[in-house]
Amino acid sequence: MKMVLVSAVALIDVDGRVLLAQRPAGKSLAGLWEFPGGKVEPGETPEHALIRELQEELGINTWSSCLAPLSFASHSYDDFHLLMPLFACRKWEGIPAPREGQTLKWVHARDLSSYPMPPADIPLIPILRELL
Repeated sequence: MKMVLVSAVALIDVDGRVLLAQRPAGKSLAGLWEFPGGKVEPGETPEHALIRELQEELGINTWSSCLAPLSFASHSYDDFHLLMPLFACRKWEGIPAPREGQTLKWVHARDLSSYPMPPADIPLIPILRELL
């Protein structure tokens, strides 16, 4: 089975809310809410992939020093296995704005389970509840 490495982030604002992005129509798992991030390309570290993805998807900048490893997800889908490190980030430049057709929403950790998420993201919710 193919292994896919994806890096994700829990962007945490000053009110302790986490940013979720809703997958746009036409993408796999369309309509589900997820933590921002994306695939780690060959030669990239998970941190550098996340910095690149945040610039591309949300128009914000952050640095490796602002990405704190939090947890990871390991989940088998039908045609691949996903390994996804999750980082926490409280410092970035710019205001997150959707650049790839996604919808964004700031959500309190206690409310995360109210949003339908991909199976790999669901086990990360209790970890964020404990943190926040």
